[in-house]
Amino acid sequence: MEPKVNEIQISYREKLSTLKSLSLTNSKEVAELLFKNWDADTIGLHETFKILLLNRSNKVKGIYPLSHGGITGTLVDVRILFAIVLKTLSVGIILAHNHPSGQLKASEPDKQLTQKIKAAAQLFDVHVIDHIILAPDGRYYSFADNGIL
Repeated sequence: MEPKVNEIQISYREKLSTLKSLSLTNSKEVAELLFKNWDADTIGLHETFKILLLNRSNKVKGIYPLSHGGITGTLVDVRILFAIVLKTLSVGIILAHNHPSGQLKASEPDKQLTQKIKAAAQLFDVHVIDHIILAPDGRYYSFADNGIL
């Protein structure tokens, strides 16, 4: 009997297939796209971490919900994040998560996680373009716009 190996399978939902022609050029467009594809019922209840997968032209390949957590945080497994990025042959990513409290200040753990992902991405020639924090009321915070990426 051969040993079984765990494998990550990626599929694109029909709703997101229309995103393939969308090319993102600024954080406002990214935030608008994220709000359209976030569950409005849960954005104020628990923290969720997602990644936008991009091709070389910054066209959206898909949005992957990486983790769901509690009111004040969620765990992000960087190994699973890169398994998704590599499996989809993405060359750029935008990180995103929500703060149910509405607080748009990036926490120290948010900054540390972003730097950890950015360092790992360099090994794979993947560009971390931004990290967006969403508030339930429609506001957002961009790491790139604020010079901390």
